[in-house]
Amino acid sequence: MAQHAKFTTGSTLRHVVVMTLTGSLGLSFMFLVDFLALFWISRLGREDLIAAVGFAATIQFFLVSISIGMMIAAVALVSRALGQGDPDRAQRIATSAMIYAVAVQGAIAVAVFMLREPLLRWSGAEGAVLDVAAHFLGITVISLPLTALAMSGGAVLRAAGEAWRAMMVTTTGGLVALVVDPILIVVMGLGVPGAAMAIVISRMAMACAGLYWVMGRGLLTRPALYDLRDMAAPFLAIALPAVATQVSTPFGNWVLIRAMSEHGESAVAGLGVAARLQILGFGGIFALSGAIGGIIGQNHGAGLGGRVRQSYLDALKFCAVYTAVIWALMLIFADPLARAFGLGGMAADVVHWFALIGAGSFMFTGALFVANAAFNNLGRPIWATMANWARDGGMMAPLAFGLGAVFAAPGVIAGQALANVLAGALAGWIGWRFVSRGVDRAAHPA
Repeated sequence: MAQHAKFTTGSTLRHVVVMTLTGSLGLSFMFLVDFLALFWISRLGREDLIAAVGFAATIQFFLVSISIGMMIAAVALVSRALGQGDPDRAQRIATSAMIYAVAVQGAIAVAVFMLREPLLRWSGAEGAVLDVAAHFLGITVISLPLTALAMSGGAVLRAAGEAWRAMMVTTTGGLVALVVDPILIVVMGLGVPGAAMAIVISRMAMACAGLYWVMGRGLLTRPALYDLRDMAAPFLAIALPAVATQVSTPFGNWVLIRAMSEHGESAVAGLGVAARLQILGFGGIFALSGAIGGIIGQNHGAGLGGRVRQSYLDALKFCAVYTAVIWALMLIFADPLARAFGLGGMAADVVHWFALIGAGSFMFTGALFVANAAFNNLGRPIWATMANWARDGGMMAPLAFGLGAVFAAPGVIAGQALANVLAGALAGWIGWRFVSRGVDRAAHPA
């Protein structure tokens, strides 16, 4: 295995920019699948279908976030092994991590398939919207193991510094969706079931691409039961809190959709479109934890505390510039995009207010995710869990419901923005104190 610790030399800012932008493109292409499905469904001219897919997407975001949490664990352990000059151990960790991810998501897929209607009811779906959402989720949930295979493969590539190949894993799915979405949804007239089938096909393409690249780069080894047993404890020590951290974001989104459902079906449709724009536009922010985890992990494994601190600062700079650019684009294009999705009235207002006040708060969301990357890769994953749940479990509900009661649907968006600002500022400050004072004493999990 001809892999070495690429991030321990050269400009840390360059590593942050390259890894985050490629991670962003890859993640954005993965979420482009959902965005395109929603766009083509909007061509059918029915806000109830948009709302139904929005409810189903909220559940799916929970499930994908579990894969992201396991991906973070894979990045942390593989990058640390490479930083310590032990590529053989990195191979064994990578192989075991991919097996864990597929097995866990397979079990979750079965459970969610059986419980999808109660889950959607708890999210606020009812009547015909509930039926459509349950049908959509019933088709897409079976592809969760494929998502896990694709994302864990991309994580291993990213930990080894294979930025472009990691990006190509999820880009493949987005390119496939570009072709199959309009064919299945519009040309063949399959509507919402066609959108669900397109997602399954695109995830299958991502899984094949991920497996092809990790095997081609010599990043895997023959699976062994003793490796699965020996790697389980260090993997779970990071994966469990990382998963708990990651599912807090979809929980926060679930709170938002429950708060928005108080203001009608049209408001939920608007939030569904705003959520897709949020994930697609701010892919660079959502990619930060995984993208810079390998940089922090390799330098920490090599004992280069100064480079860890500089990487943290460079990531915060990236957040500020990236958010400013995307916020400006949102302000310019949000209203035309709302019209392109056929939204009017309250639905269009929700998209407008997200662009006006919600988008800017992602500078602080980025600070939260940078801090999470430091905590996860420097032996304090529980801190990342606490930081995320402080926002999504502690602040989001009272702010979204409270401001929503005063200012209606725009108040829900304002509640999300305020929670982002408060939690992000606090986590970013704590994270900097940690890397500037305690990184050289941080724990080194086995």
